[in-house]
Amino acid sequence: MNNVNVQAAADRLDQAAQSGEWITPLRDIQPAFSIEDAYAIQQINTDRQLAKGRRIVGRKIGLTSKVVQKQLGVDQPDFGALFDDMGYGSGEVIAWGSLHQPKVEAEIAFVLKSTLDMPNPGLVDVLNAIDYALPAIEIVGSRIDKWNIRIVDTVADNASSGAYVLGTTPRNLKDIDLDLCGMVMERRGEPVSTGVGKACLGNPLNAVVWLARKMVEVGQPLRAGDLVLSGALGPMVEVQPGDIVEARINGLGSVTAVFGTAQEVSA
Repeated sequence: MNNVNVQAAADRLDQAAQSGEWITPLRDIQPAFSIEDAYAIQQINTDRQLAKGRRIVGRKIGLTSKVVQKQLGVDQPDFGALFDDMGYGSGEVIAWGSLHQPKVEAEIAFVLKSTLDMPNPGLVDVLNAIDYALPAIEIVGSRIDKWNIRIVDTVADNASSGAYVLGTTPRNLKDIDLDLCGMVMERRGEPVSTGVGKACLGNPLNAVVWLARKMVEVGQPLRAGDLVLSGALGPMVEVQPGDIVEARINGLGSVTAVFGTAQEVSA
């Protein structure tokens, strides 16, 4: 790993996030970047945000679709940090100016009641650690121009994270069929994405197990109270200023993302 190049790439991504002037893919700037380098870039900017007073409230899992993994030439998901100011309640207006080339995905969110810091956590450990599940809409974003990304670009860019919206209907896992729970997402009342639980690595819990193991491996285990966005249940959809997007997931209820106008900026 070339520390100078890694720092320079982190600086470019941070500047893009602040200015709204998107950058060329990192792989074009430094073709030798590895996935490990990309996570190092992500960590630099995570530390930078923590130093500004933001809090990590959980993690998001990306690349949970086998089709998307194949497109990017990888065989596993990736992860990014969720910060406290990224979260919105269902129906709350999201300032358009706070977003970066936004697209939306319907997901199942899990909230933990206990820490997963044991070696090689498994399915039983994850099941015991989950307090409840919620319907969620993840608003992904990219600081890479025109979403021209490959694996290094998205990992370095905090797994292309942007914001998220949570529903208000917590459910116990025993009340949900996570394999077969159907999802329909509508934009302005028109269906734009459908899916099912098994689209997320065969079952969203498989994604959480992967994340739990990965976070132990990197020395940052998932903690009690953490939020986990487990990955998309269906295709990602573009949004425009003023859009209203509703996702309904069988057994979990619904969640609505409301986007402000282009003139609105973040507080």
